[in-house]
Amino acid sequence: MRQQIKIVFEEDKPRRLDKYLSGLRIQELYSRSFVEKLIEQDRILVNQIPVKKSYLLEAGDEVFINLPEPEPHELEPQDIPLDIVYEDNDLAVINKPAGMIVHPGFGNPKDTLVNAMLFHFKDNLSSGRAADRPGIVHRLDSGTSGLMIIAKNDMAQSKLNDMFAHREVKKTYLAVCCGVPDEAEGTIITNIGRSISNPRKMCVSNQGRQAITHYKVLHYFDFFALLAVDLETGRMHQIRVHFDHLGHPLLGDLLYNTRARVHSIVPPNMKRKVSELLINHLRRQALHAWRLEFVHPISGKELDIHTPPPEDMLYTLSWLDSNFAIDKPSLNLEAILKEELQ
Repeated sequence: MRQQIKIVFEEDKPRRLDKYLSGLRIQELYSRSFVEKLIEQDRILVNQIPVKKSYLLEAGDEVFINLPEPEPHELEPQDIPLDIVYEDNDLAVINKPAGMIVHPGFGNPKDTLVNAMLFHFKDNLSSGRAADRPGIVHRLDSGTSGLMIIAKNDMAQSKLNDMFAHREVKKTYLAVCCGVPDEAEGTIITNIGRSISNPRKMCVSNQGRQAITHYKVLHYFDFFALLAVDLETGRMHQIRVHFDHLGHPLLGDLLYNTRARVHSIVPPNMKRKVSELLINHLRRQALHAWRLEFVHPISGKELDIHTPPPEDMLYTLSWLDSNFAIDKPSLNLEAILKEELQ
């Protein structure tokens, strides 16, 4: 099915159409040359009218992008290392690294989690929800690390789908937010929908679907906080959108946060050091899918699976403890997580 994307241009200053669309870094518009090709083919319209790539967008302009049918391609098994935390005959739980895309899409035909799964599990995967997503039950953003459940047969897939639909899988994330929430524990309830100005982003919107996020502050720093976050629903970018909505976006999140925004909350003498952290060590949102609790869909066994944050988040937490400890460095992550598991 051909996909159409609609964008409403909301910037004050006019922008060239081709440069603006390329700068949005939408996955489907994976290169500037592809954007130019779509414009030449009249697949990109402004206010329903074909235009040239040099057209200057003005506030209120509506851009319609009619994507061509994706070319069929055969999924390629690839020998990419997988961190398999749990496995039996029906399912596996994988610790996905940050930076890995879950399944192939526009501009990303390979080097995804699915390509790695096809190599490691071969034919022992469910058919999935779509032809290019064997074994996939739920997803994590590319920049989010942590635990994902993989279905190894269609019966497990069907039962897991129902469990997620009925909120019978408890997912707990670890996150670092900018600023400190007013309440030590809380629940965020809003509707979340797609942004009309940038299709890569989601936003709080009355037209969206209900999203419920529970959080607890695990450790306070000056200007930052380590959180445990439980999702009652599973909307796209839910945690990132909700904490941006609270005014406490996730550290390192290039889509919902900015370096200037981080600089605004720290002392002037720490701005350069924070920039060095984000450039050299934390190159993605500080978000890790830490824990999954669910009843095995076939055996009925209760499973509680957890995995520590990867090196970039551990370094970030240690760095925050050294530079922004409220009194003196005191973060004991192992003890904090052990207490949460009890």
